[in-house]
Amino acid sequence: MDSPSSPNGKTRGVTDRKPVDSGQFTLVDAAALSPDETLARLGSSQGGLSLEEVAARQRRYGPNALGTHRVRAASVLFRQLRNPILILLLLAALVSGLTGGGTNAAIIGAIVALSVGLSFFNEFRAEVAMSALRSKIHLDAEVRRDGTTGQVPVIELVPGDIVALRVGALVPADIRLLDVDELECDEAVLTGESMPVAKSAGATTGREPLDQPGCAFMGTVVHEGSATGVVVGTGAHTAFGAIAAGLAEKQGQTSFEVGLSKFSRLLFSVAALLTVFIFAINLILARPVIDALLFSLAIAVGIAPEMMPAIVTVSLSAGSKALVAKKVLVKRLVAIEDLGNIEILFTDKTGTLTDGIIAFEQSLDAFGKPVERTLTLGLVCNEATLADGRPVSGNALDQALWLGITPSAQTGVAHDVAAEVATYQRLDTFPFDHERQMASVLVTDPSQQRLMVTKGAPEEVLKRCGGIADETHAVLERLFSEGARVVAVATRPGADLVHLDASSEQSLTLEGFLTFADRPKRDAGASIEKLERLGVEVKIITGDNGLVAKKVCADIGLECKGVLTGAEVEALSDDQLTTAIALTTVFARIGPEQKSRIIKVTRRSGRVVGFLGDGVNDAVALHHADVGISVDSGTDVAKDAADVVLLDKDLGVLADGVMEGRRIFSNTMKYVLMATSSNFGNMFSAAGASAFLTFLPMLPSQILLNNLLYNAGQLVIPTDLVDPEALARPAAWDMAFIRRFMSVFGPISSIFDFMTFGVMLWVIHAGHTGFRTGWFIESLATQTLVIYVIRTRRVPFYKSRPSRAMLLVPVVAALVGAILPYTGLAHLLGFKPLPWDFFLILFAMVVFYLALVELAKTLFYRSARITRLETVTTHGERLERRILRRSSNFIHRPAPAARRTRPVKRAG
Repeated sequence: MDSPSSPNGKTRGVTDRKPVDSGQFTLVDAAALSPDETLARLGSSQGGLSLEEVAARQRRYGPNALGTHRVRAASVLFRQLRNPILILLLLAALVSGLTGGGTNAAIIGAIVALSVGLSFFNEFRAEVAMSALRSKIHLDAEVRRDGTTGQVPVIELVPGDIVALRVGALVPADIRLLDVDELECDEAVLTGESMPVAKSAGATTGREPLDQPGCAFMGTVVHEGSATGVVVGTGAHTAFGAIAAGLAEKQGQTSFEVGLSKFSRLLFSVAALLTVFIFAINLILARPVIDALLFSLAIAVGIAPEMMPAIVTVSLSAGSKALVAKKVLVKRLVAIEDLGNIEILFTDKTGTLTDGIIAFEQSLDAFGKPVERTLTLGLVCNEATLADGRPVSGNALDQALWLGITPSAQTGVAHDVAAEVATYQRLDTFPFDHERQMASVLVTDPSQQRLMVTKGAPEEVLKRCGGIADETHAVLERLFSEGARVVAVATRPGADLVHLDASSEQSLTLEGFLTFADRPKRDAGASIEKLERLGVEVKIITGDNGLVAKKVCADIGLECKGVLTGAEVEALSDDQLTTAIALTTVFARIGPEQKSRIIKVTRRSGRVVGFLGDGVNDAVALHHADVGISVDSGTDVAKDAADVVLLDKDLGVLADGVMEGRRIFSNTMKYVLMATSSNFGNMFSAAGASAFLTFLPMLPSQILLNNLLYNAGQLVIPTDLVDPEALARPAAWDMAFIRRFMSVFGPISSIFDFMTFGVMLWVIHAGHTGFRTGWFIESLATQTLVIYVIRTRRVPFYKSRPSRAMLLVPVVAALVGAILPYTGLAHLLGFKPLPWDFFLILFAMVVFYLALVELAKTLFYRSARITRLETVTTHGERLERRILRRSSNFIHRPAPAARRTRPVKRAG
């Protein structure tokens, strides 16, 4: 249907035709249509939309913005309070207050406030960052409406608007190109790749969503040329908008947070069962209801890990400061624990494993031998200009050629090439265009003979050359297989030429090839080796092609088990992708949504996943990883979405962070094992004692005081030294292991508690007050000092020494408990002095207890190691069978030769 005309004779946009919904008609759909077909589908025309139609579409589609997002502090705070461990701690504070323990209640309350406040601050800041991202668009665009071109705020664009793109402009929406004049767009913000992408107006099908030559994407930058296009998607219906929508998803718990939550539920369940059991026993024994209730709740408080948030907070804060010195900034403190436990690290290639700059590599003749002449001719046919000895214009490959002859280059050719290039005098040029994929110049050579030099994509240049030997094709095939970007150089005599055109570029003689690469960083191989020694498996996710990434793997010593493309990922179910990930090292031509899916599927398999990225296209994957890692030079969006920011884009720096994370996790687990062994044992003892004693074995206030001193002794755990083997491999929460540990070491603690009961009743013949005093001292000594055995799998002190603070503070806590009955506070606390022979017996019991725990520890870890080996073997056999069944369906095979030519289509 033709567009109606306006009264002034200008072409108007169609107003009586309903366009396809922008959310249904995608940029991929538009890329498959011709420009005219796209205009028809969008109900638009070359003259643009009418103002009436613009107004109607603005009401229908809304603003061209990434949504409005109100940050509600109350909702963020509420999410922090939905935590079982915090509920238990708040209950503990209430009980402390009811039993007169105002100080203890204040301490517990402060710990809860610190934990909640820290989480609230970090999450609230992330919400604010997301809100800023969604309101990012505030520029103007050159738009044609009602046949008239003018500047329009980007936020007012609608599908069907005709937009002009100029050099340096930010593409304001997802656009289907209509007319193109040598357009190149820098899409690094979406794809992460450094090379500008050539654009055309032709229709294409069967390509990746972000690999569309006929389209320009919101947020990318016009690097060269100009174009007009029609808006297809705005706001949330753009590739950039999809990233913002991904950031709006609720961030899942990290692996550490999941383990902490499971541990909290375990403690909560045990505390609830013990409280009910002890309360029921005391009621059966006809004890006062209020006393029975307070005693039962005090036991629950004893189990509650009040110091867990403090231990974690102190550990993470100290670790954060240590990481800053190692050039690692931590935004989300809890991510430090998971940083140490990363099992799989997905990283981008460009700028992380490579320099991120296209560099000239080799100058070869037609048979693959190094020669200087090909480089000289490549510089003669070059669109870059020099200023102060540096290239300041032209495409990236032309600039790389000039940079390649600087003294710092390692090309193997002489550095006086520039002087030789100056002996050629340019007479005419036929610039590069993306249809021909080549450029030509007419020059006079040093002998004053006319010569035409042509440079461009090898497949196009070779079509115009005669007498190409099979050996030349083999050289080109080898270069492609190595992942090199290749430019062919050819010549022909120019005596009959005055002005160049397409007909001039015939009957050429191939001079040779120029190769380019994004070189691997010098220390990339060492960094990869360091991570592998730490048990971290490194995988590459890139927007580049698989051959280039595979070559980088070979250069840095990273074994490439397989390559999977974005199209192949799209065809796999989640179960198939889980298996494919285990067989794949390189994920090539991957878009933002596919990155995020790979991360989420890997996490679902139970692995702790880190992702390193620095572009807008990486933001959603950073959001979904256990540990999102960006770099200081990355985009603001990526840094906002990340948990950790590296001040150096270096995997070696990341390896230091992994070590620090493992140290913190190891020390946190020491407290966990303490809380599930001696502490549990003492509470079980209290439950048992209440069943046969005619009085409460310990007053509620004494239980809280015991718990306070015990926890004070553990506050220095974050400063403790860690054995090397604890840093060697990733670790993770293992609730089955924790339950087994509790079931072994808890009863051992209870045995010595009951021995103390016997001593107090039948040896010391103590009364109610003396009994409570003796058990208070013994229980505090055993559960505090056992940390020296539990903190290491080695022989304590002899093969594993604690830090100085760890050596002193727990001992002091135990001594304070022993001295209290001899102070003026004894009567207030319900204590009385005990005979000195009690302490002799106590000393013998503590030594015997620690020796028994050490023996049990040795046997326990030996048994656990055998069980784990059997489990790993069984799991490995199952995984191997599953991989063998499925691998033939999707493992990527080497690409055919036709596909390998793609990297050079932008050559100029």
